[in-house]
Amino acid sequence: MKFMPMIVAIFMGTFLSLLNSNTINIALPVLQDEFASDLHVVQWTLTGFMLALGTFAPTAGYFGQRFSYKRLYIFALLGMTVASVLCALSWNAPMLIAFRIVQGAFCGIIVPASMTMIFQIIPRHQQSVAMSIWIAASIVAPAIGPTFAGWLIQHGSWKWLFWTNVPLGLLAIVIAFFFIPYYRLKVPKGFDLWGLLTVIAASSLLLITLSQGASWGWGSTSTLLCLGGGLLALALFLWREMSIESPLLQLKVFLNRRFTSTLILLCIVMVNFFSGMLLVPVFLQNVQGHSPLETGVILLPSTLAMAIMSLVVGRLYKRVGPMPLLLLGVLLMAAGNLPLAWLQIDSSPAYTLLWMTVRSLGLALVLMPATTAGMEEISREFIGHASSIQNWLRNVFVAFGVALFTTLLSSRTADHTARLIDGDTGPNLARMSTTMGINDLNLLSTLIVVLALPFVFAIHSKRKKIGRTDGPFSDPVQQ
Repeated sequence: MKFMPMIVAIFMGTFLSLLNSNTINIALPVLQDEFASDLHVVQWTLTGFMLALGTFAPTAGYFGQRFSYKRLYIFALLGMTVASVLCALSWNAPMLIAFRIVQGAFCGIIVPASMTMIFQIIPRHQQSVAMSIWIAASIVAPAIGPTFAGWLIQHGSWKWLFWTNVPLGLLAIVIAFFFIPYYRLKVPKGFDLWGLLTVIAASSLLLITLSQGASWGWGSTSTLLCLGGGLLALALFLWREMSIESPLLQLKVFLNRRFTSTLILLCIVMVNFFSGMLLVPVFLQNVQGHSPLETGVILLPSTLAMAIMSLVVGRLYKRVGPMPLLLLGVLLMAAGNLPLAWLQIDSSPAYTLLWMTVRSLGLALVLMPATTAGMEEISREFIGHASSIQNWLRNVFVAFGVALFTTLLSSRTADHTARLIDGDTGPNLARMSTTMGINDLNLLSTLIVVLALPFVFAIHSKRKKIGRTDGPFSDPVQQ
């Protein structure tokens, strides 16, 4: 097995999947004009994609085990590429939304499938380096997405957001076909149809609740019905998975204390990370008047620093293990987040960039060690299920974090506006109240990341291994 070609194939799929998650943001005004449509309609080109991304992540474990992860990965890459062509050829908003949902479904499979292959086909001593490259792809893609999209739209057309996927997707398919080995481990005895239906229903309804709750109103009938239906479907899914021999998702991976601790840790830091991805752009654009492209350029160095640190962390992990890196990472995230609670209207972009960089370096020290420390404790038979669960819950918690901070920002801004309105604030009232609301939430975000510390120490404790064996494969069924 050749290490670098396999990593290139895995990197490209992950990169393209996550790049497609946020390039469309910049194009929304253009799509409004192109299709003569309302913003709340074209917004579903993003919302629908993200819903499908989160909904289909739990299915990768079963289908990868059933058909092999190589076949599943290539199939998903092909589906994403074809969906990209159909998106580029769309001539109205409903058609584009439909094909974006299809594209999101395939991308939702690519990400956990690519992570699974790292722990199933890469030799143990190279997994930390491979995971660092995977993390770098997952960091760089969303970071450069808006800047890349802005450049394409400015010099071409929104259609090029999708046409660029085609040659890169085909190249990834060719490399994966020739260099990723075909293998299967234990093939499932049956197909858990009810598990599939209930997890799709639960994921869809809960993600719709989190994404639309603020606009519908958290106490509205629509929100409560979606939330209640999602929780009911989730309860049915969990009951189903714990009561049959061959479930869609093997929940027994939660018996591994280290895996569970790292999963909770990752969910906490992802809420913190995406709070910054929301609050800092709002500050730079709505308060300081920077354009989306300028905002992307201002924040790009912090993201590149995080990507570079992720590559370094892979080598450090092999020397010192996860505990020191995780502890330092969480502390750096808190240290970088706290000064962002003292923003002023005239704070320099350099101030914002400095502390975002500190925060990003901390995140780089957390993501790869936490992911690897948990996944390397799971047997290769169940690694696909663990990867699917991890990506599924991370998507749900990201949606939860965005919904929470969006709602709280509106609430805190309104409170500060009401308190300042009698003062001599002049034309700066809206900017001042927004800044104060952002500061409140950055303080809350700091407190949230501190909650991760107990789980760092839990990772250090002695854990129960679940069937872990060394070597590039574990009892494979190769055909």
